[in-house]
Amino acid sequence: MTHANILDRNSVVLVVVDIQEAFRAPLPDFALIADRSARAVQAFAMLGLPVIITEQYPKGLGKTAEEIMLSAPENVAIIEKSTFSAFGASEFTEALKNKGANQVVLCGLEAHICVNQTAHDLLAAGYQVHLLQDCVSSRTTHDKHTGIKKMQASGAIPSNLEMALFELMRDSKHEQFKQIQGLIK
Repeated sequence: MTHANILDRNSVVLVVVDIQEAFRAPLPDFALIADRSARAVQAFAMLGLPVIITEQYPKGLGKTAEEIMLSAPENVAIIEKSTFSAFGASEFTEALKNKGANQVVLCGLEAHICVNQTAHDLLAAGYQVHLLQDCVSSRTTHDKHTGIKKMQASGAIPSNLEMALFELMRDSKHEQFKQIQGLIK
């Protein structure tokens, strides 16, 4: 029997929120967050699991970081939005519904704005949110930590990339174990 807060590969989707080129300069840890999030995207693709990527006003903030796009499967859903919460884009809610997931692994920028509002709307809609704390950031550490605290206080489950992937594989005999282990070590 599996605890309800453990990820289930049959009902999960990865949502990558707004890791866009305009954030590269103002975020001191952008390269690290983009790299770790790219690894999440690549691992989900290896495991045959769905990924949704959002872009906040791409005309002004640029496209999704190249690191992430190079890891994304060809059929990845990229949703443009103007609202801070991804739930404000009907394409997002439709894509999410079409994935048939009830668990969302969440990463992105910025923790206290778009990730925060998306997490709260996901929770309000009945989704279980697993927040990859090592794959979210904000321009300041204070904003990042405040965003994470608020999401957790509202019910988001703290997680990280390695924890999430090992929960999804469940066994060292999983056929992608060595590939995934090599990706995150």
